Amino acid sequence: MQITKDAETRTPRGMSRSGLVLFSYGFRPFFLAAALWAIVSIGLWAAFLNYGIPVASNYGALYWHAHEMLFGFAPAVLAGFLLTAIPNWTGRLPISGPPLAVLFAVWCAGRIAMLASGGIGVTAATAIDSLFLPLMLALCAREVVAGKKWKDLKVVAGLAVLSVANLCFHIQVIGGGNPELPIRLGLGAYVLLVTVVGGRILPSFTRNWINQRGRTDFPIPYNHFDIATIIAGTVSLASWAIWPDSIATGLLAAAAAAMNAIRLARWRGWVTWPEPILFVLHAAYGFIPLGFAAIAFGSIGLSQVAVLHIFAIGAMSMMMLAVMTRASRGHTGRQLKSSRVTNASYVVLAAVAVLRPLAELLPAATTGILLLSAIGWAVAFGLFALEHAPFLCRDRKPLVARKS
Repeated sequence: MQITKDAETRTPRGMSRSGLVLFSYGFRPFFLAAALWAIVSIGLWAAFLNYGIPVASNYGALYWHAHEMLFGFAPAVLAGFLLTAIPNWTGRLPISGPPLAVLFAVWCAGRIAMLASGGIGVTAATAIDSLFLPLMLALCAREVVAGKKWKDLKVVAGLAVLSVANLCFHIQVIGGGNPELPIRLGLGAYVLLVTVVGGRILPSFTRNWINQRGRTDFPIPYNHFDIATIIAGTVSLASWAIWPDSIATGLLAAAAAAMNAIRLARWRGWVTWPEPILFVLHAAYGFIPLGFAAIAFGSIGLSQVAVLHIFAIGAMSMMMLAVMTRASRGHTGRQLKSSRVTNASYVVLAAVAVLRPLAELLPAATTGILLLSAIGWAVAFGLFALEHAPFLCRDRKPLVARKS
């Protein structure tokens, strides 16, 4: 099969024909910045834990760490994904050029302000940080409504929850309270987004991969069971956010764990083992039923911090790394094949997802586990940045004629 001359020479949809390549598409600046901030922020947290080096001291180093994972690093990945995916969903042109640069600058200002809270004041820092998520919410809502893709308003609702959770987090800290509820609310929003978006892309990618190999053992298509699973997860996460230790929450979480495990099995992810860049999506989703199971055990005594990290590192961050590598390669004209470097980043982050929750279960080894987890986290995202930064900062590879 020959690719036509037009296909070889045209500028891909959404790519700026002038200006910095970095701001030609949303995934470029936000994926790269998310990876770099993942490394820097965990490095600062480790420096505080091991050497007492002050970090955002007026805000509180512990709360700063939690905030920057949920409302600093993760929103950057989410922005990169949504600014790339929504144009595909709606058929509208993506945000690029100066508007994208301004949006990116708002995110960067939030990171700087939070670190400089001791100098500019906590109130000013939180006000600056609180701008990004509502701005993303407004932009995404505009695109979804303009494209009349009403079913995608579920994603917009997730952004709304994150915006409220971030604001509540700041209000709690400024008032001298513990932002446990906003943390669970924000993390629950990410988990819910994974169940919604994951349910859209995992079976689709898996079906295409199986079909390319001439097989017919496809994943079960989206049906009422998927809807019921998402609803069960939503109710369970809402209950967990408000009443984390209640028996009712534990029972709801146990049901959500079972349903998500069945849902994952229906997608037949094990057959994609030879293709790590696809298999890792299923592996990351596997932490969803594990997280719900941990909530169920949390209602009868398991540390809630352990529960948080199963979701935060396993479900949220592993899925984000998987999507970042896939989108970065696919949207820059590379083959959808993971290299040894990328595979190593998957393995390292998966190991951290398993290791980090043990810090609360093995008190004698807590310090060592925290240090190893921080190193592993930095290595995983460092490997991503090392390999993908050149892709993200350069023009898309031109399509070349191929023979099938």
